[in-house]
Amino acid sequence: MKILSLVAVVISLSALRAAPPEWPQFRGPDGNPTGASATLPDKWSKTENLEWTAEIPGRAWSSPIVADGKVFVTTVVTEGKSKPPQTGTDYSNEYMAELKKQGLSDAEIMQKLYERDIEMPEEVTVRFVLYCLDLKTGSVVWKTDYHTGRPPGGRHRKNSFASETPVTDGKNVYVYATGLGLFAFDFKGKQLWKTPLEALPMYLDLGAGASPALRGNVIIILHDNQKQQYVAAFDKRTGKQLWRTERKLGIPGEGSRLTSWSTPYVWTHSLRTEIVTVGPGTVVSYDLEGKELWRLNGVSPVPMSSSFAIDGILYLNGGPGQPVYAIKPGAAGDISLGKEETSNAHVLWAEPRAGTAPTSLVVCDGGIYSLTERGIVSRLDLKTGKASYKTRLGLDVGYFTSTPWAYNGKIFYLNEEAKTYVAAAGDTFQLLHTNELAPEMTQATPAIAGDRLLVRTESRLYSIRRKR
Repeated sequence: MKILSLVAVVISLSALRAAPPEWPQFRGPDGNPTGASATLPDKWSKTENLEWTAEIPGRAWSSPIVADGKVFVTTVVTEGKSKPPQTGTDYSNEYMAELKKQGLSDAEIMQKLYERDIEMPEEVTVRFVLYCLDLKTGSVVWKTDYHTGRPPGGRHRKNSFASETPVTDGKNVYVYATGLGLFAFDFKGKQLWKTPLEALPMYLDLGAGASPALRGNVIIILHDNQKQQYVAAFDKRTGKQLWRTERKLGIPGEGSRLTSWSTPYVWTHSLRTEIVTVGPGTVVSYDLEGKELWRLNGVSPVPMSSSFAIDGILYLNGGPGQPVYAIKPGAAGDISLGKEETSNAHVLWAEPRAGTAPTSLVVCDGGIYSLTERGIVSRLDLKTGKASYKTRLGLDVGYFTSTPWAYNGKIFYLNEEAKTYVAAAGDTFQLLHTNELAPEMTQATPAIAGDRLLVRTESRLYSIRRKR
Protein backbone atom coordinates (compact mmCIF):
# COMPACT_ATOMS: atom_id res chain seq x y z
CA MET A 1 0.00 0.00 0.00
CA LYS A 2 2.86 2.36 0.80
CA ILE A 3 4.40 1.68 -2.60
CA LEU A 4 1.05 2.33 -4.33
CA SER A 5 0.64 5.57 -2.41
CA LEU A 6 4.14 6.67 -3.39
CA VAL A 7 3.43 5.85 -7.04
CA ALA A 8 0.21 7.90 -6.88
CA VAL A 9 2.10 10.88 -5.48
CA VAL A 10 4.77 10.61 -8.19
CA ILE A 11 2.09 10.42 -10.90
CA SER A 12 0.31 13.44 -9.44
CA LEU A 13 3.51 15.47 -9.32
CA SER A 14 4.37 14.46 -12.89
CA ALA A 15 0.93 15.56 -14.04
CA LEU A 16 1.42 18.92 -12.37
CA ARG A 17 4.78 19.34 -14.09
CA ALA A 18 3.28 18.32 -17.43
CA ALA A 19 0.48 20.88 -17.21
CA PRO A 20 1.91 24.37 -16.65
CA PRO A 21 -0.46 26.99 -15.24
CA GLU A 22 -2.73 28.65 -17.78
CA TRP A 23 -4.62 31.95 -17.74
CA PRO A 24 -5.47 32.28 -21.44
CA GLN A 25 -7.80 35.28 -21.53
CA PHE A 26 -9.30 38.20 -19.65
CA ARG A 27 -10.72 36.98 -16.31
CA GLY A 28 -9.28 33.50 -16.80
CA PRO A 29 -10.33 30.28 -18.54
CA ASP A 30 -13.90 30.29 -17.20
CA GLY A 31 -14.57 34.03 -17.13
CA ASN A 32 -14.77 33.84 -13.32
CA PRO A 33 -11.40 34.93 -11.86
CA THR A 34 -10.75 32.32 -9.20
CA GLY A 35 -7.75 30.18 -8.30
CA ALA A 36 -7.52 26.52 -7.30
CA SER A 37 -4.09 26.28 -5.66
CA ALA A 38 -4.14 25.99 -1.88
CA THR A 39 -0.78 27.78 -1.71
CA LEU A 40 -1.85 30.99 -3.44
CA PRO A 41 -0.80 33.97 -1.31
CA ASP A 42 -3.27 36.05 0.66
CA LYS A 43 -0.67 38.41 2.11
CA TRP A 44 1.96 40.42 0.24
CA SER A 45 3.91 43.66 0.18
CA LYS A 46 7.08 45.01 -1.42
CA THR A 47 9.05 42.75 0.96
CA GLU A 48 6.68 39.81 1.57
CA ASN A 49 5.87 37.06 -0.95
CA LEU A 50 7.13 39.16 -3.85
CA GLU A 51 8.76 36.71 -6.28
CA TRP A 52 9.77 39.16 -9.01
CA THR A 53 8.87 42.48 -10.58
CA ALA A 54 9.28 43.50 -14.20
CA GLU A 55 9.22 47.00 -15.63
CA ILE A 56 6.71 47.46 -18.48
CA PRO A 57 7.29 50.87 -20.14
CA GLY A 58 4.35 52.88 -21.40
CA ARG A 59 0.78 52.56 -20.21
CA ALA A 60 -2.02 50.04 -20.81
CA TRP A 61 -4.82 48.58 -18.74
CA SER A 62 -4.87 45.19 -20.47
CA SER A 63 -4.45 42.20 -18.17
CA PRO A 64 -1.59 39.69 -18.39
CA ILE A 65 -2.32 36.23 -19.81
CA VAL A 66 -0.30 33.04 -19.22
CA ALA A 67 0.48 29.92 -21.27
CA ASP A 68 3.38 27.46 -21.57
CA GLY A 69 5.39 29.14 -18.82
CA LYS A 70 5.14 32.54 -20.51
CA VAL A 71 3.38 35.78 -19.62
CA PHE A 72 2.04 37.97 -22.41
CA VAL A 73 1.09 41.60 -21.88
CA THR A 74 0.54 44.60 -24.15
CA THR A 75 1.50 48.21 -23.66
CA VAL A 76 1.55 51.51 -25.55
CA VAL A 77 4.60 53.75 -25.38
CA THR A 78 3.94 57.42 -26.17
CA GLU A 79 6.59 59.63 -27.69
CA GLY A 80 6.83 62.77 -25.59
CA LYS A 81 4.18 63.79 -23.07
CA SER A 82 0.97 61.89 -22.48
CA LYS A 83 -1.98 62.94 -20.35
CA PRO A 84 -1.59 61.33 -16.91
CA PRO A 85 -4.15 58.78 -15.67
CA GLN A 86 -7.12 59.92 -13.64
CA THR A 87 -8.10 58.34 -10.33
CA GLY A 88 -11.83 57.71 -10.16
CA THR A 89 -14.42 59.47 -12.30
CA ASP A 90 -16.03 61.83 -9.80
CA TYR A 91 -13.42 64.49 -10.52
CA SER A 92 -14.88 65.12 -13.98
CA ASN A 93 -18.29 65.73 -12.43
CA GLU A 94 -16.83 68.16 -9.91
CA TYR A 95 -14.88 69.96 -12.65
CA MET A 96 -18.03 70.22 -14.79
CA ALA A 97 -19.91 71.77 -11.87
CA GLU A 98 -17.14 74.35 -11.46
CA LEU A 99 -17.35 75.25 -15.15
CA LYS A 100 -21.12 75.66 -14.94
CA LYS A 101 -20.67 78.12 -12.08
CA GLN A 102 -18.50 80.21 -14.40
CA GLY A 103 -21.47 80.63 -16.73
CA LEU A 104 -19.93 78.71 -19.64
CA SER A 105 -22.18 77.30 -22.34
CA ASP A 106 -22.56 73.54 -22.82
CA ALA A 107 -20.30 73.71 -25.91
CA GLU A 108 -17.63 75.62 -23.97
CA ILE A 109 -17.82 73.15 -21.08
CA MET A 110 -17.43 70.22 -23.46
CA GLN A 111 -14.40 71.87 -25.05
CA LYS A 112 -12.80 72.41 -21.63
CA LEU A 113 -13.41 68.78 -20.70
CA TYR A 114 -11.91 67.60 -23.98
CA GLU A 115 -8.82 69.75 -23.49
CA ARG A 116 -8.28 68.38 -20.00
CA ASP A 117 -9.36 64.74 -20.30
CA ILE A 118 -9.27 63.53 -23.91
CA GLU A 119 -6.10 62.64 -25.79
CA MET A 120 -6.78 62.72 -29.54
CA PRO A 121 -4.86 60.77 -32.22
CA GLU A 122 -3.32 63.89 -33.75
CA GLU A 123 -1.79 64.83 -30.40
CA VAL A 124 0.47 61.80 -29.93
CA THR A 125 2.66 59.26 -31.69
CA VAL A 126 2.68 55.83 -30.11
CA ARG A 127 4.14 52.34 -30.26
CA PHE A 128 1.91 49.34 -29.53
CA VAL A 129 4.14 46.63 -28.01
CA LEU A 130 3.57 42.97 -27.10
CA TYR A 131 5.81 41.62 -24.32
CA CYS A 132 6.61 37.97 -23.59
CA LEU A 133 8.09 37.32 -20.14
CA ASP A 134 9.30 34.20 -18.40
CA LEU A 135 6.73 33.21 -15.77
CA LYS A 136 9.32 31.97 -13.27
CA THR A 137 11.77 34.88 -13.44
CA GLY A 138 9.96 37.86 -15.00
CA SER A 139 12.78 38.31 -17.51
CA VAL A 140 11.81 39.55 -20.98
CA VAL A 141 11.93 36.65 -23.47
CA TRP A 142 11.05 38.92 -26.40
CA LYS A 143 9.07 42.00 -27.29
CA THR A 144 7.70 43.20 -30.60
CA ASP A 145 6.00 46.33 -31.92
CA TYR A 146 2.74 45.67 -33.74
CA HIS A 147 1.86 49.28 -34.63
CA THR A 148 3.77 52.56 -34.74
CA GLY A 149 2.21 55.92 -35.55
CA ARG A 150 -1.03 57.59 -34.55
CA PRO A 151 -3.50 55.67 -32.38
CA PRO A 152 -6.76 54.68 -34.11
CA GLY A 153 -8.89 56.93 -31.92
CA GLY A 154 -8.96 59.15 -28.87
CA ARG A 155 -8.93 58.09 -25.24
CA HIS A 156 -10.06 59.51 -21.94
CA ARG A 157 -7.12 59.82 -19.58
CA LYS A 158 -8.91 57.32 -17.35
CA ASN A 159 -8.54 54.82 -20.22
CA SER A 160 -5.50 53.66 -22.20
CA PHE A 161 -4.81 53.01 -25.88
CA ALA A 162 -4.40 49.29 -25.09
CA SER A 163 -7.06 48.25 -22.60
CA GLU A 164 -8.00 45.10 -24.55
CA THR A 165 -6.47 41.90 -23.12
CA PRO A 166 -4.92 39.42 -25.61
CA VAL A 167 -6.07 35.79 -25.83
CA THR A 168 -4.08 32.59 -26.42
CA ASP A 169 -4.77 29.00 -27.47
CA GLY A 170 -1.54 27.77 -25.87
CA LYS A 171 0.36 27.87 -29.17
CA ASN A 172 -0.13 31.41 -30.47
CA VAL A 173 -1.19 34.72 -28.97
CA TYR A 174 -3.87 36.92 -30.56
CA VAL A 175 -3.89 40.67 -29.98
CA TYR A 176 -6.88 42.92 -30.66
CA ALA A 177 -6.67 46.71 -30.89
CA THR A 178 -10.08 48.30 -31.48
CA GLY A 179 -10.13 50.30 -34.70
CA LEU A 180 -6.65 49.11 -35.61
CA GLY A 181 -6.77 45.35 -36.19
CA LEU A 182 -6.19 41.77 -35.11
CA PHE A 183 -2.65 40.38 -34.89
CA ALA A 184 -1.37 36.82 -34.42
CA PHE A 185 2.08 35.88 -33.07
CA ASP A 186 3.69 32.56 -32.27
CA PHE A 187 5.40 32.03 -28.94
CA LYS A 188 8.76 33.05 -30.42
CA GLY A 189 7.48 36.50 -31.38
CA LYS A 190 7.00 35.90 -35.10
CA GLN A 191 3.96 37.66 -36.57
CA LEU A 192 1.78 35.08 -38.31
CA TRP A 193 -0.85 37.38 -39.79
CA LYS A 194 -2.46 40.79 -39.45
CA THR A 195 -6.04 41.79 -40.21
CA PRO A 196 -6.58 45.58 -40.37
CA LEU A 197 -9.92 46.86 -39.08
CA GLU A 198 -11.55 50.22 -39.69
CA ALA A 199 -11.44 52.95 -37.05
CA LEU A 200 -15.01 53.86 -36.10
CA PRO A 201 -15.98 56.77 -33.81
CA MET A 202 -16.30 55.86 -30.14
CA TYR A 203 -18.65 57.63 -27.76
CA LEU A 204 -17.14 60.99 -26.72
CA ASP A 205 -13.72 59.70 -27.83
CA LEU A 206 -13.47 57.83 -24.52
CA GLY A 207 -11.57 54.90 -26.06
CA ALA A 208 -12.18 51.16 -26.11
CA GLY A 209 -11.82 48.22 -23.74
CA ALA A 210 -13.65 45.10 -25.00
CA SER A 211 -11.25 42.14 -25.23
CA PRO A 212 -11.50 39.32 -27.79
CA ALA A 213 -12.90 35.86 -27.04
CA LEU A 214 -11.64 32.57 -28.47
CA ARG A 215 -13.57 29.38 -29.17
CA GLY A 216 -11.88 26.60 -31.13
CA ASN A 217 -10.52 28.16 -34.32
CA VAL A 218 -12.66 31.28 -34.05
CA ILE A 219 -11.78 34.70 -32.58
CA ILE A 220 -14.80 36.82 -31.66
CA ILE A 221 -14.81 40.59 -31.21
CA LEU A 222 -17.53 43.03 -30.14
CA HIS A 223 -17.38 46.59 -31.45
CA ASP A 224 -20.16 48.90 -30.26
CA ASN A 225 -19.46 52.36 -31.66
CA GLN A 226 -21.25 55.46 -32.93
CA LYS A 227 -21.40 54.48 -36.59
CA GLN A 228 -22.32 50.79 -36.82
CA GLN A 229 -22.24 48.42 -33.89
CA TYR A 230 -21.30 44.84 -34.76
CA VAL A 231 -20.07 41.46 -33.56
CA ALA A 232 -17.68 39.54 -35.82
CA ALA A 233 -15.78 36.25 -36.04
CA PHE A 234 -12.34 35.56 -37.55
CA ASP A 235 -10.40 32.41 -38.36
CA LYS A 236 -7.52 32.22 -35.89
CA ARG A 237 -5.36 30.38 -38.46
CA THR A 238 -5.54 33.05 -41.17
CA GLY A 239 -7.18 36.16 -39.71
CA LYS A 240 -9.91 35.94 -42.37
CA GLN A 241 -13.32 37.30 -41.35
CA LEU A 242 -15.87 34.47 -41.15
CA TRP A 243 -18.97 36.56 -40.50
CA ARG A 244 -20.07 39.95 -39.21
CA THR A 245 -23.47 40.73 -37.73
CA GLU A 246 -24.66 44.31 -37.41
CA ARG A 247 -26.38 44.99 -34.11
CA LYS A 248 -29.68 46.74 -33.48
CA LEU A 249 -30.00 47.50 -29.80
CA GLY A 250 -32.93 48.58 -27.69
CA ILE A 251 -32.05 52.20 -26.89
CA PRO A 252 -33.62 54.64 -29.37
CA GLY A 253 -31.93 57.74 -30.74
CA GLU A 254 -28.41 58.63 -29.67
CA GLY A 255 -28.33 55.77 -27.17
CA SER A 256 -28.28 53.23 -29.99
CA ARG A 257 -24.82 54.51 -30.86
CA LEU A 258 -23.28 54.41 -27.41
CA THR A 259 -20.19 52.36 -26.62
CA SER A 260 -19.73 49.06 -24.81
CA TRP A 261 -16.56 48.13 -22.94
CA SER A 262 -17.84 44.61 -22.23
CA THR A 263 -15.98 41.51 -23.44
CA PRO A 264 -18.09 38.89 -25.28
CA TYR A 265 -18.52 35.59 -23.44
CA VAL A 266 -18.71 32.17 -25.14
CA TRP A 267 -21.31 30.20 -23.14
CA THR A 268 -21.26 26.44 -23.69
CA HIS A 269 -24.04 24.55 -21.93
CA SER A 270 -25.92 21.27 -22.38
CA LEU A 271 -28.08 22.61 -25.23
CA ARG A 272 -25.69 24.65 -27.40
CA THR A 273 -22.85 27.18 -27.52
CA GLU A 274 -23.73 30.89 -27.51
CA ILE A 275 -21.88 34.18 -27.87
CA VAL A 276 -23.23 36.50 -25.16
CA THR A 277 -22.69 40.23 -25.77
CA VAL A 278 -23.59 43.08 -23.43
CA GLY A 279 -24.26 46.23 -25.43
CA PRO A 280 -25.71 49.64 -24.57
CA GLY A 281 -29.04 48.90 -22.89
CA THR A 282 -29.35 45.39 -24.30
CA VAL A 283 -27.84 41.92 -23.92
CA VAL A 284 -27.89 39.90 -27.16
CA SER A 285 -26.86 36.26 -27.56
CA TYR A 286 -25.82 34.79 -30.94
CA ASP A 287 -25.12 31.32 -32.25
CA LEU A 288 -21.72 30.45 -33.71
CA GLU A 289 -22.80 31.73 -37.13
CA GLY A 290 -23.78 35.17 -35.84
CA LYS A 291 -27.55 34.58 -35.81
CA GLU A 292 -29.44 36.17 -32.91
CA LEU A 293 -30.85 33.72 -30.35
CA TRP A 294 -32.28 35.97 -27.65
CA ARG A 295 -32.08 39.46 -26.18
CA LEU A 296 -32.67 41.10 -22.82
CA ASN A 297 -33.27 44.81 -22.24
CA GLY A 298 -32.45 46.34 -18.87
CA VAL A 299 -28.70 46.92 -18.65
CA SER A 300 -26.61 50.10 -18.50
CA PRO A 301 -26.44 52.33 -21.61
CA VAL A 302 -22.64 52.26 -21.21
CA PRO A 303 -21.90 48.68 -20.07
CA MET A 304 -18.47 47.70 -18.81
CA SER A 305 -18.88 44.35 -17.06
CA SER A 306 -18.23 40.88 -18.46
CA SER A 307 -20.50 37.84 -18.15
CA PHE A 308 -19.80 34.24 -17.11
CA ALA A 309 -21.58 30.98 -16.31
CA ILE A 310 -21.54 28.72 -13.28
CA ASP A 311 -23.14 25.23 -13.36
CA GLY A 312 -24.96 26.02 -16.59
CA ILE A 313 -26.46 29.34 -15.44
CA LEU A 314 -25.39 32.62 -17.04
CA TYR A 315 -24.78 35.61 -14.74
CA LEU A 316 -25.02 39.19 -16.04
CA ASN A 317 -24.09 42.43 -14.31
CA GLY A 318 -26.55 45.06 -15.55
CA GLY A 319 -24.51 48.02 -14.31
CA PRO A 320 -25.32 50.83 -11.83
CA GLY A 321 -29.03 51.08 -11.05
CA GLN A 322 -29.75 47.90 -13.03
CA PRO A 323 -30.25 44.31 -11.86
CA VAL A 324 -27.89 41.38 -11.68
CA TYR A 325 -29.46 38.58 -13.75
CA ALA A 326 -29.30 34.78 -13.71
CA ILE A 327 -30.29 33.32 -17.11
CA LYS A 328 -31.34 29.73 -17.82
CA PRO A 329 -29.97 27.94 -20.90
CA GLY A 330 -32.17 27.55 -23.97
CA ALA A 331 -33.67 31.06 -24.14
CA ALA A 332 -35.21 32.37 -27.36
CA GLY A 333 -36.60 35.71 -28.53
CA ASP A 334 -37.06 38.72 -26.25
CA ILE A 335 -36.71 37.58 -22.63
CA SER A 336 -36.83 41.07 -21.09
CA LEU A 337 -38.60 41.38 -17.77
CA GLY A 338 -41.82 43.33 -17.43
CA LYS A 339 -42.23 46.12 -14.92
CA GLU A 340 -41.92 44.81 -11.34
CA GLU A 341 -40.96 41.33 -12.62
CA THR A 342 -37.91 39.59 -11.18
CA SER A 343 -38.17 36.31 -13.11
CA ASN A 344 -39.81 34.68 -16.12
CA ALA A 345 -39.53 31.48 -18.15
CA HIS A 346 -35.88 32.20 -19.03
CA VAL A 347 -34.72 34.55 -16.27
CA LEU A 348 -34.12 32.48 -13.15
CA TRP A 349 -33.90 35.59 -10.98
CA ALA A 350 -33.02 39.27 -11.17
CA GLU A 351 -31.93 41.23 -8.13
CA PRO A 352 -32.99 44.89 -8.72
CA ARG A 353 -30.35 47.64 -8.54
CA ALA A 354 -27.60 45.16 -7.64
CA GLY A 355 -25.48 45.95 -10.72
CA THR A 356 -22.18 47.79 -10.50
CA ALA A 357 -19.53 49.47 -12.67
CA PRO A 358 -16.81 49.48 -13.78
CA THR A 359 -15.97 46.10 -12.24
CA SER A 360 -17.38 42.66 -13.05
CA LEU A 361 -18.71 40.04 -10.63
CA VAL A 362 -16.89 37.08 -9.10
CA VAL A 363 -18.40 33.88 -7.65
CA CYS A 364 -16.93 32.06 -4.66
CA ASP A 365 -18.40 29.44 -2.30
CA GLY A 366 -22.02 29.93 -3.33
CA GLY A 367 -21.92 33.73 -3.33
CA ILE A 368 -21.76 36.42 -6.01
CA TYR A 369 -19.52 39.30 -4.96
CA SER A 370 -19.65 42.78 -6.47
CA LEU A 371 -17.69 46.00 -6.02
CA THR A 372 -18.48 49.60 -6.91
CA GLU A 373 -16.00 52.25 -7.94
CA ARG A 374 -16.22 53.80 -4.46
CA GLY A 375 -15.56 50.58 -2.55
CA ILE A 376 -19.07 49.34 -1.71
CA VAL A 377 -19.11 45.54 -1.69
CA SER A 378 -22.11 43.21 -1.82
CA ARG A 379 -22.84 39.51 -1.70
CA LEU A 380 -25.77 37.81 -3.44
CA ASP A 381 -26.80 34.21 -3.02
CA LEU A 382 -25.89 32.29 -6.18
CA LYS A 383 -29.13 30.29 -6.29
CA THR A 384 -31.67 32.97 -5.37
CA GLY A 385 -30.00 36.34 -5.93
CA LYS A 386 -30.98 37.52 -2.45
CA ALA A 387 -28.56 39.95 -0.85
CA SER A 388 -26.56 38.79 2.17
CA TYR A 389 -24.97 42.16 2.84
CA LYS A 390 -24.00 45.49 1.30
CA THR A 391 -21.31 47.52 3.01
CA ARG A 392 -18.28 49.74 2.50
CA LEU A 393 -14.79 48.31 2.64
CA GLY A 394 -13.94 51.21 4.91
CA LEU A 395 -13.42 54.96 4.99
CA ASP A 396 -11.10 56.58 2.46
CA VAL A 397 -10.53 53.35 0.56
CA GLY A 398 -10.02 55.17 -2.74
CA TYR A 399 -11.40 54.14 -6.12
CA PHE A 400 -11.70 50.73 -7.76
CA THR A 401 -11.55 49.68 -11.42
CA SER A 402 -10.00 46.18 -11.28
CA THR A 403 -12.45 43.29 -10.99
CA PRO A 404 -12.33 41.39 -7.67
CA TRP A 405 -10.95 37.85 -7.65
CA ALA A 406 -11.20 34.94 -5.22
CA TYR A 407 -9.49 31.82 -3.92
CA ASN A 408 -9.18 29.79 -0.73
CA GLY A 409 -12.29 31.28 0.86
CA LYS A 410 -11.18 34.88 0.39
CA ILE A 411 -12.24 37.76 -1.86
CA PHE A 412 -9.65 40.31 -3.04
CA TYR A 413 -10.47 43.94 -3.88
CA LEU A 414 -7.66 45.95 -5.53
CA ASN A 415 -7.96 49.73 -5.54
CA GLU A 416 -6.39 52.17 -8.00
CA GLU A 417 -3.36 52.74 -5.74
CA ALA A 418 -2.32 49.05 -5.66
CA LYS A 419 -3.80 48.44 -2.22
CA THR A 420 -5.73 45.17 -1.86
CA TYR A 421 -8.49 44.65 0.68
CA VAL A 422 -8.87 40.98 1.63
CA ALA A 423 -12.25 39.80 2.97
CA ALA A 424 -13.57 36.41 4.02
CA ALA A 425 -16.07 34.70 1.75
CA GLY A 426 -19.42 34.09 3.45
CA ASP A 427 -22.81 35.67 4.11
CA THR A 428 -21.43 38.12 6.66
CA PHE A 429 -18.78 40.67 5.80
CA GLN A 430 -15.40 40.31 7.49
CA LEU A 431 -12.36 42.33 6.41
CA LEU A 432 -9.26 40.29 7.21
CA HIS A 433 -6.34 42.55 6.28
CA THR A 434 -4.90 44.78 3.54
CA ASN A 435 -1.89 44.33 1.26
CA GLU A 436 0.10 47.22 -0.21
CA LEU A 437 2.49 47.48 -3.12
CA ALA A 438 4.05 50.71 -4.37
CA PRO A 439 1.33 53.42 -4.52
CA GLU A 440 0.95 53.40 -8.28
CA MET A 441 -2.07 53.62 -10.59
CA THR A 442 -3.69 50.20 -11.05
CA GLN A 443 -6.69 49.40 -13.23
CA ALA A 444 -5.85 46.03 -14.80
CA THR A 445 -7.51 42.90 -13.42
CA PRO A 446 -4.83 40.46 -12.10
CA ALA A 447 -4.12 37.00 -13.51
CA ILE A 448 -3.83 33.78 -11.49
CA ALA A 449 -1.24 31.31 -12.75
CA GLY A 450 -1.06 28.17 -10.63
CA ASP A 451 0.29 29.37 -7.26
CA ARG A 452 1.23 32.81 -8.58
CA LEU A 453 -0.76 36.04 -8.63
CA LEU A 454 0.22 38.53 -11.35
CA VAL A 455 -0.65 42.16 -10.58
CA ARG A 456 -0.14 44.90 -13.14
CA THR A 457 0.35 48.55 -12.23
CA GLU A 458 0.95 51.51 -14.53
CA SER A 459 4.62 50.71 -15.07
CA ARG A 460 5.26 47.28 -13.55
CA LEU A 461 4.15 43.65 -13.44
CA TYR A 462 4.45 41.86 -10.08
CA SER A 463 4.58 38.12 -9.48
CA ILE A 464 3.29 37.39 -5.99
CA ARG A 465 3.99 33.91 -4.64
CA ARG A 466 4.44 32.32 -1.26
CA LYS A 467 8.06 31.71 -0.38
CA ARG A 468 8.84 28.03 0.00
